[in-house]
Amino acid sequence: MVGLRLPYGTLTILCVSKLTDVPKRILIGRALRSDRLGETLLPKRIALPVFASDALSSVAYAPGEVLLVLSVAGISAYHFSPWIALAVVVVMFTVVASYRQNVHAYPSGGGDYEVATTNLGPKAGLTVASALLVDYVLTVAVSITSGIENLGSAIPFVVEHKVLCAVAVILLLTLMNLRGVKESGSLFAIPTYVFVVGVFIMIAWGAYRALVLGDTMRAPTAGFHIKAEQEGLAGFALVFLLLRAFSSGCAALTGVEAVSNGVPAFRKPKSKNAATTLTMMGMLAITMLVGIIALALVTNVRMSENPGEDLLRGGVPVGPGYVQDPVITQVAEAVFGNGSFLFIVLAAATALVLFLAANTAYNGFPVLGSILAQDRYLPRQLHTRGDRLAFSNGIVLLAGAAALLVVVYGADSTRLIQLYIVGVFVSFTLSQTGMVRHWNRHLRAEKDADKRRHMIRSRAINAFGAFLTGLVLVVVLVTKFTHGAWVALLGMCIFFATMTAIRKHYDRVAEEIAAEETPVDETMRPSRVHSIVLVSKLHRPTLRALAYAKLIRSDRLEALSISVDPVETKALREDWERRGIDIPLKILDSPYREVTRPVIEYVKGLRRDSPRDVVSVYIPEYVVGHWYEHLLHNQSALRLKGRLLFTPGVMVTSVPYQLESSEAAKKRARKRAEWNAPGSVRRGPVERRPKEPSGKS
Repeated sequence: MVGLRLPYGTLTILCVSKLTDVPKRILIGRALRSDRLGETLLPKRIALPVFASDALSSVAYAPGEVLLVLSVAGISAYHFSPWIALAVVVVMFTVVASYRQNVHAYPSGGGDYEVATTNLGPKAGLTVASALLVDYVLTVAVSITSGIENLGSAIPFVVEHKVLCAVAVILLLTLMNLRGVKESGSLFAIPTYVFVVGVFIMIAWGAYRALVLGDTMRAPTAGFHIKAEQEGLAGFALVFLLLRAFSSGCAALTGVEAVSNGVPAFRKPKSKNAATTLTMMGMLAITMLVGIIALALVTNVRMSENPGEDLLRGGVPVGPGYVQDPVITQVAEAVFGNGSFLFIVLAAATALVLFLAANTAYNGFPVLGSILAQDRYLPRQLHTRGDRLAFSNGIVLLAGAAALLVVVYGADSTRLIQLYIVGVFVSFTLSQTGMVRHWNRHLRAEKDADKRRHMIRSRAINAFGAFLTGLVLVVVLVTKFTHGAWVALLGMCIFFATMTAIRKHYDRVAEEIAAEETPVDETMRPSRVHSIVLVSKLHRPTLRALAYAKLIRSDRLEALSISVDPVETKALREDWERRGIDIPLKILDSPYREVTRPVIEYVKGLRRDSPRDVVSVYIPEYVVGHWYEHLLHNQSALRLKGRLLFTPGVMVTSVPYQLESSEAAKKRARKRAEWNAPGSVRRGPVERRPKEPSGKS
């Protein structure tokens, strides 16, 4: 019975694990103990770049998106940009104020999902979760592709291979985040702060030159004219254009919700530190956005959705070879001068911070995925922490989805950004609506006058936030639906349906395996145990399996062999009788030389004859220690075990026999365990248990 000569499968995993362990440690570092989770918590100075890099970096492309939309009506429409910026500022103030209420009321890290689920029900919570998951994936894709395009204006190779470069950056960010939140945050802090300081210096110096010195600052495109696609817009067409520009400018609000989702990553007092970080982020982003748009108007920046055709130099299109620089780059060149030190520093920091903006999603997506997995809406693997106490599975899943999106859309930020911000405003609206119900519920029970005044004020803030973000959501859907927003909605529906199906599966499994109230000995105890030892030849692994089966003292014990070769079967029977083994040997003929089917049919026959009996099947196996030895053995036993697992009332036991080569593998495994013992820890600590080894979950 050749199926019994399968090497013990666990060693395959150990060998592969050994081969991959060293590169893993080099890339992501040594494993951390669960009780060191507190050391990974973030101070505000690190939390700001970690959770706010998306919102802060969006000012690098949000002004350009506003001007791109307005350019449809020509240069004359640019004078609407300050009013659009003001509208975006109002929305941002409202959202920041609203989310300050969220982080105080729900500091557990569930963010919008927890707020919506608790106050509006599971379906609303799942809708928010679907919207956020889609938005996090898009955050990575848009930030990376935008950074690639900024970098490509200086390095032609990046433009020529932008898909490959974008995927490479995603891989790099993934490795950095797998090293842990605190380490990645420290790495990201410097470029983020350089970018912020650089933008503020640019705004201050530009304002000084314009207002005090009276200098004339001109952007590289200041001498261009724009060929309007639709001149003389008025009435509804003009309103629609302004609303579309406003919805594009609202890209500056992406990432605000990440702070409320990341409250557990802050140092104590968590809620207070998160609220402070949220306020700092809002003030910085608003100032930078307004300053860049103002300087863009002063320096006469020109932008077009089709620059090769619609940008005219001396009445002639600039041509398809023209590379349109982002607004922030053009403003920096006008203020600092092309090639100046500050210009180069800001340009480099802008490209880098756009890459790092994806880190907001790398911190938000895995945490949300862990919470959803805990609620049984996503696979349980997403709930566990990796070696560096980061949610490694969620990080890898996010990276894979973002890379796929980048490849499908050719790393084109103009196409990707049309899918953007739909999800975030869905979560904004439902979250703020849920907060209104939260305050209503607490007001009904609260009697203290001071606390009631505080709750009423908070409810008013959240109510206005729900109204305003709901209005923006409608505008975004109307103005962006045909431009790609439908893809984001489709993604949300797919996530919603998938998570619903996963929850149904987990609920069904939980119902099936739930223990009954009736005592175990009356419902689960079989009447008899019929044990079978599978035999091919009488060698040491078989004799060990027979001895072990006898030790169990079953009600009935027999050996079973499948006859695929009459000569071998005759030799087995003679050897059996010669040794005087007191266990009956049953031989089944297999005219088609099958091993698995006869065993399965025999076991099923025993179950049919005695439904209350349990059939216990013992499979002798020997263990080898080298990966190449695995190739020398067949997989019959593996297939047999796989089939038996689906047969009700059948227990399968592997009886391993270690060969000499397995000793080397065992020593390697022991050394690996001693060197990397903490790596077995996968979950964050629930309770300290010193001097007790952790096990893998």
